[in-house]
Amino acid sequence: MSASEPVVHVALLPSAGMGHLNPCLRLAAVFLRYGCKVTLITPRPTVSIAESNLISRFCSFFPHQVTQIDFNLIPLDPTTVAPNIDPFYLQFQTIRHSIHLLYPILSSLTTPLSAFIYNVSLISAVVTISEKLFCPSYIYFPTAARMFSFTAYVSVLADSDPAAQPHPSAFIGDAVQIPGFTSPIPRSSVPTAFLLQGSNSFQRMIMEDSRKLTKLDGVFINSFEELEGEALAALNEGKVVRGLPPVYGIGPLMPCEFENVDQGQKGGMSWVLEWLDEQAEGSVVYVSLGSRTETRKEQIKDMALGLIECGYSFLWVVKLKRVDREEEEGLEDVLGSELMSKVREKGVIVKEFVDQMKILGHPAVGGFVSHGGWNSITETVWEGVPILTWPQHGDQKMTAEAIRMSGVGIWADEWGWGTEKVVKGKEIAKKIKEMMSNESLRVKAGEMKEAAKKACVVGGSCEVIIKRLIEEWKKNAQVT
Repeated sequence: MSASEPVVHVALLPSAGMGHLNPCLRLAAVFLRYGCKVTLITPRPTVSIAESNLISRFCSFFPHQVTQIDFNLIPLDPTTVAPNIDPFYLQFQTIRHSIHLLYPILSSLTTPLSAFIYNVSLISAVVTISEKLFCPSYIYFPTAARMFSFTAYVSVLADSDPAAQPHPSAFIGDAVQIPGFTSPIPRSSVPTAFLLQGSNSFQRMIMEDSRKLTKLDGVFINSFEELEGEALAALNEGKVVRGLPPVYGIGPLMPCEFENVDQGQKGGMSWVLEWLDEQAEGSVVYVSLGSRTETRKEQIKDMALGLIECGYSFLWVVKLKRVDREEEEGLEDVLGSELMSKVREKGVIVKEFVDQMKILGHPAVGGFVSHGGWNSITETVWEGVPILTWPQHGDQKMTAEAIRMSGVGIWADEWGWGTEKVVKGKEIAKKIKEMMSNESLRVKAGEMKEAAKKACVVGGSCEVIIKRLIEEWKKNAQVT
C-alpha cells in the first residue's frame, strides 16, 4: 500500500472457543497479507489457556502490523447463571453483558476504522455500537453456509407463527425447508439447545441475532462455491431472507504460521510422524472428535473395539476432560490393561496437542473420523482426505449434511448425537470400512482438494473478494 493511499484499518472481535477464534485470526491474517492494519479486540479472560496462547502467538508473529487491545469482561452475577452451563455459552453471555465497554475502546483508536468484523454470537449486542462508528460492519460465521442459512431463516419461521414463541421447537416442525435448498434440514439436525422447551439464553440469542442480520454490511464464511454452491447462491440471491447483506465465501481459511506450537510440542509430534512414515499409503484412520468436550467414558471402550475390528491401523486422539477442567482419568483405567494392549498393537493413542494439518497431509492417512467441526472439515477438504462425520453437538449435524451432499464424506445419521447413545464397536468398524474402501469418495475428495487450492491461489475467489472489499473501503475513506 503506497504512502499516498488511505490506510485500510480492520478491527476484529472474536468470541469464545478455538472453533470461533481460529477462523477469526486466519481471516485477520488474510487482511494482513494484503497490507491492512489490524486491531484485535480480545475478551479477557478467555475460556481456555489454548485460546490465550493462540492469541499471544498471533500477536507475536505480527508485532508491527497488529495492535492488540484487551476487552476486560464484567463477570455475570453468579445467582443468574444456570448450573452446569456450557462454558462457551457463558462466555457469549458475559461478552454481551460487557458490550457497553466496547464503544470507548473502538472510538479511541487513532487510525480511523475501515471495517469492524465480529463474531456471529454478538450481533444484537454489537450492532447498535457498530452503527455509531460510521464504518462498515461485518460478522464472521465460523461454520457452514448451510448452518448460516438456518440461522438467517429461523426468524422468518418465528415471525410467520408468533404464537409459537418463545418455544422454537413448536414452529420448526419435522423439518425446515429453506428457500433455494433442494433438501430440507430435518429437525434432528437442529442444535439441541435450540429445541429445549421454554425460553433459554441460547434461543434468545439466536432469535435476536437472526433479526439483526439485515443491518450488517456483509458476512464472511469459511467456505467456497465448489463445496457449498447451493447454500451460497441461495443466500446471495435473496432466496433465504430478503434484504440479507452479501455473504462472502472466503474459504478455505487455512492454518497460518502463527498457529505453530513451540518447539517442545513440535518435538512431541515427531514420534507420531515417524510412526506414520512407517505405514503404507492410505492405510491409516485418523480419529479425533474435537477439542471442546471430552469423549464419554461409556463410548471409549466401544470406540477402541471398533478401531481394532476395522482392520486398519489408526491414530486416535483421545480427550478425556472438558476444556475448562483439569481432572482427567487415565485411558488405561477406562479400557483396562488387556484392551489397552490390543489397541497399542493396532495403532497409537495421543492425548496431547497434535498438528492436525501435518497428520491430514501425511500420505499414510486414508480417512478421518471427525466430529464435524467446520475448521476440521475445511482442513480435511484441503488435504483431500475422505471423512466419516460423527456429530457431537451444536452445528455438527448440519456440517455433516453439507459434507455428505458435497460427496467428500459419509455420515452415520442413525448414530444420533455423540452424547445421546453408545455406538457399538461393530457399527463403528463397519462405517470405517465403508469410508476407507469407497473409491468414489476418494476421487471426489481429490477433486475438492484441487478446487480448494484453486480458491486460495492468486486470482482465486478468496483473493478476488478481499481485494474488492479493500478497494471499496479505500474509496469510502477518500469520500469521508
